[in-house]
Amino acid sequence: MQAANRLQKALWALDAGAHGIIVPLLNTVDDAKSLVMSAKFPPAGQRGFGSPFAMEKFGGVTQAEYLQQANDSLLTIVQVETRDALQNAEAIAKVQGIDVLFCGPFDLGNNLGHPILDGTMHNELKEAIAKIQRIAKENKKASGIYAVSGDQARQYADQGFQMVSVATDATSLPASLQSALTAAKGSYAHSALTMVKGALTSH
Repeated sequence: MQAANRLQKALWALDAGAHGIIVPLLNTVDDAKSLVMSAKFPPAGQRGFGSPFAMEKFGGVTQAEYLQQANDSLLTIVQVETRDALQNAEAIAKVQGIDVLFCGPFDLGNNLGHPILDGTMHNELKEAIAKIQRIAKENKKASGIYAVSGDQARQYADQGFQMVSVATDATSLPASLQSALTAAKGSYAHSALTMVKGALTSH
């Protein structure tokens, strides 16, 4: 049921005008095939054609133009983040219509029994990430991965990952606000100190 719910939500996103979908916790070849069937129009899949909202997100193309280009232009991305998905990664990558194998290091580490607690990855997790990238390359799929910083994202890009998340709102917004708050407090403290010094020198 959970897999069916995820596929339904992916279809809703496409009908709303998403340019691609990324589906977590996809573990089997059957899951991958079901995803393609839900995301692609016939003959590649069974997606129904009826949403009036998707076209406006593609520069106002007509319904006919959207229908003709959707199967090739929309990205279908699967997250490999469980032991089952890792074991089935080769077969999942061979499913026609899957575009990207995306690695979720934190969930994958948890499922392998090696959670990332202090920023350090266990060798088994590193090998699993390398395996996902290799399988994607061998099957002419793009490889993606989640990074926690710009520096780490650059490292993954240098390793050959084509799709790398650089930051998330959950981490970037608090960091930005904290930085701004710290700067504001610093300015206030500096102004207060200047006023005190001025008062002392005037006596």
